Amino acid sequence: MPRGGRQVIPRPPGAHPGRLAPWAPLPDHDRAPDLEAVVAAVAAAGPGAPCPLEHEGVPASAVLAPLHVADGEPHVILTRRAQHLRSHRGEMSFPGGRQEGDEDLWTTALRETHEEIGLDPAAVTHVGELDHLSTVTSRSFIVPYVGVVDRVGELVANPHEVELIRHVSIRELMADGVFREERWGIAGLDRPVYFFEIDDDTIWGATAAMLRNLLAIVTGTVDAAGASW
Repeated sequence: MPRGGRQVIPRPPGAHPGRLAPWAPLPDHDRAPDLEAVVAAVAAAGPGAPCPLEHEGVPASAVLAPLHVADGEPHVILTRRAQHLRSHRGEMSFPGGRQEGDEDLWTTALRETHEEIGLDPAAVTHVGELDHLSTVTSRSFIVPYVGVVDRVGELVANPHEVELIRHVSIRELMADGVFREERWGIAGLDRPVYFFEIDDDTIWGATAAMLRNLLAIVTGTVDAAGASW
């Protein structure tokens, strides 16, 4: 399959290449961790860095990066959003959504994941969280959680929200030629926008920022890139 998908990417005039992946200098064997190494790194990293909007009473969302072993190596579960949605149609994302009532955000992530792909919340073990993200297009913030799935079972995409469920290996995400950074000048900002060109799909925007954060933690190459996208 060709790398990259059909997602519509609103690239502004003047966008230009950014930096290499943080893990780019590492040898291949350091870019193929087992699940135990991934879990240990995320757990040791502690809570994700907060973003400024969290103190302004804006709506909160939570997503889950579900990890499991397939073919002997760790994979992460992603979804391709349904084409009929009003926003982010056809884009790759982690399952998740808006907080409801007074539920904690871990519960939000589990509930939304179950609604979108049928993953049993009881099968997910909390590992840690990634840096929180604020969004440029809406006043909200996202808390990304990482969990290990003990038994994946049969996942079923909710057609109202999800077109396709994908299991992507950590090894593929860190392979040469998959990741790239671009610099976009929007609303007076020159900010990094991240992309992962996997087989038949492009992961970009907030989801790519979360993945970059996860992989940088796993490889010990975390930098101060910032948590806004």
